[in-house]
Amino acid sequence: MALEACGSCLSCLLIPLALWSIVVNVLLYFPNGNASYATSFQLPNYVWYFEGICFSGVMILLLAVILIALECSVFSQCCQSESCNKTYRSFISIVLALLGVSFSGYSCIIFTLGLIQGPFCNSSNGWDYIFKNTVGGYLTDYSVWSQCTEPVNAVEWNIILLSILIALSGLQLIICFLKVAAELKRTLCGTYSVFVQVTKDLRLSSFFSTYKVSLASAISLSRGPTLLVNAFSVPLHIYEQIICTDGKSAVSLWYTGMTDCSL
Repeated sequence: MALEACGSCLSCLLIPLALWSIVVNVLLYFPNGNASYATSFQLPNYVWYFEGICFSGVMILLLAVILIALECSVFSQCCQSESCNKTYRSFISIVLALLGVSFSGYSCIIFTLGLIQGPFCNSSNGWDYIFKNTVGGYLTDYSVWSQCTEPVNAVEWNIILLSILIALSGLQLIICFLKVAAELKRTLCGTYSVFVQVTKDLRLSSFFSTYKVSLASAISLSRGPTLLVNAFSVPLHIYEQIICTDGKSAVSLWYTGMTDCSL
């Protein structure tokens, strides 16, 4: 119940996460605050995938805005029934949330691979990925960080920013999963209520179609007031029209239990 109630809150949480992802990813292009390495393309290859800007940034931001718009019922109704309309909106939200899972999941994988690979820096052997063969072992071996002479503090800069990006994309992934679960619950429950309503309508339609001939025959007798007890003396919790055969008038009322025409 709480998950369904917080469905709209989850979409709002994606906006600040997407904005922070864009900002942090941009900082990767300026190691230690220096822009010269970006102009000379002396940056790690994973930076040029733009996963923090495009996928966990702009794409997640757009998805969040659309999801919020769906929650606020901005779009026009796709069918006359309100419950049916909500079901279709929930279905669209599920598709968008699944796209968010793929975008944030892709970004999280790329950031993790970049962290394991290590920074692209200058050492005694020239510019290279000097930690790529350590399979992430350099992360806990602080003594080897000094091998990167340029950019200054390149190892710390990459570890901190990539760790933040992994955390941001991981949160996006969790939120999108929760959004899918919330909308699935809402869709399934809404679909069930629609099916029940349709079943009731079909039963009522069948009922009144059955007694249509009896009503017409009773009216054509022209023998004065006729009491249609068998036709309309049924317990129903609906708004129905009671028609008497005396030709006076038809009355409409809410009723529960046994009813008949009062002559």
